Amino acid sequence: MKETSGRLLRLLGLLQMRREWSGQELADRLEITTRTVRRDIDKLRELDYPVQAAKGITGGYWLGAGAQLPPLLLDDEEAVAIAIALRTATGSGVAGQGETALRALVKLEQVLPTRLRNRLEALQIATVYAPGRGPTVDPETLSVIATACRDEQQLRFRYGDSEIVRTVEPHQVVTWGRRWYLVAWDLGRDDWRTFRVDRMQPKVPAGPRFTSRELPGGDAAAFVAGGIAQRWPYQATVRLHTPADSEPARLSATYGRIEPVDNRTCLLHIGADDARALVFLLGALTVDFEVVDAPALSRELRAVAARFSAAAGTDE
Repeated sequence: MKETSGRLLRLLGLLQMRREWSGQELADRLEITTRTVRRDIDKLRELDYPVQAAKGITGGYWLGAGAQLPPLLLDDEEAVAIAIALRTATGSGVAGQGETALRALVKLEQVLPTRLRNRLEALQIATVYAPGRGPTVDPETLSVIATACRDEQQLRFRYGDSEIVRTVEPHQVVTWGRRWYLVAWDLGRDDWRTFRVDRMQPKVPAGPRFTSRELPGGDAAAFVAGGIAQRWPYQATVRLHTPADSEPARLSATYGRIEPVDNRTCLLHIGADDARALVFLLGALTVDFEVVDAPALSRELRAVAARFSAAAGTDE
């Protein structure tokens, strides 16, 4: 019984991960027979999970919108409150929480009854406010993009003021600084690209399914950070006294691009508005470093170090 319950939870998790699965795909993932998959689907339906199915060669299973919420121990008021909180949290400045809230929101809205979806729309929650002075992002746009990422469906959109419709294979949504970005394979450019979500105007419905590609480096956040760092007006390189695969180096990739050197050091290519802004970014590092090729940065570091030393005074 315990094994069956655990398998049902894994099956439910798979159904929430993407829009549709074939019976054979589910059987392969769960290492069971397609007959057992059908029995488990029936058990989920008995628990009021709205699992839909289509017969035939092209048929499959998907989690649809039911007449009532699945048994999450939530009433209507609690479900609406959680959806509002998740929409608000997508603009959170807490590291990693925006993406997590967005994934949870997509899952929750997928199974909300129509009457509760209408209530959410009536609340007129139109924008997500990023910390500081960053641009606002329409939560409906975020939801469309995140769903396309999850379901591995091509996404069509106009970008900025251009009337040209871009077509991409969306990979992952990432928050960096005060902005949201989409990492995607651009079919028109035949290469990986990063797009600002606040400049995207998606077309619905989404396009055909695709097979996910491997992102260079495998880390979408580092991919975005590396690309953004190269666009800052002031550029610098510092040598970190830690290996490129260490935890401090991985965290430093939030600010720029890491380049391995040897088993003890690596280079951090970083950018900002000016040398002074870089000083405060580098102040967050937890390892020793040295400036490689930026005299203005070296001068600013010495000036700040002198002010800090004077402020600290002498030990008594």
